[in-house]
Amino acid sequence: MIHQLQREQQLYCDIETAWKFFSSANNLSEITPKDMNFIVLTKLEDDEIYEGMLIDYYISPLLGIKMRWQTEIKQVSFQKSFTDFQKKGPYKLWNHFHEFIPNENGVLMKDTIDYELPMGFLGEIAHGLFVKKKLEHIFNYRYQVLNKLFNRDL
Repeated sequence: MIHQLQREQQLYCDIETAWKFFSSANNLSEITPKDMNFIVLTKLEDDEIYEGMLIDYYISPLLGIKMRWQTEIKQVSFQKSFTDFQKKGPYKLWNHFHEFIPNENGVLMKDTIDYELPMGFLGEIAHGLFVKKKLEHIFNYRYQVLNKLFNRDL
């Protein structure tokens, strides 16, 4: 079964600043909870995101078990949106659409993640028991970090 997680957050910065931060895989570990042991393996000298870009990571989503994850950037619309898609990793499907909408206060950032777990019925049980909560924890942590980074003066 395909699940969807949606989040949005107002960032009090300009679109150039938001785009530069979020389109850099080098910033992912900063906005991921420490207990995930998230490490970007791909050496990214040029932070410019592009369609077809492959990014490899190590992540420990469950019980400290280290897993490889590879995402491909499937779509980029400069300073508007991009989509990362899991090529290899713990999910049967992971499609994360990032959208950036300039407004009078800065930039409204929206995330839409469509995901599906492997193992059918057992995956659905895992989703109900802990996967959904873990994803909410990750995105709640991310919200707090981004609030500190971009909304300090509020």
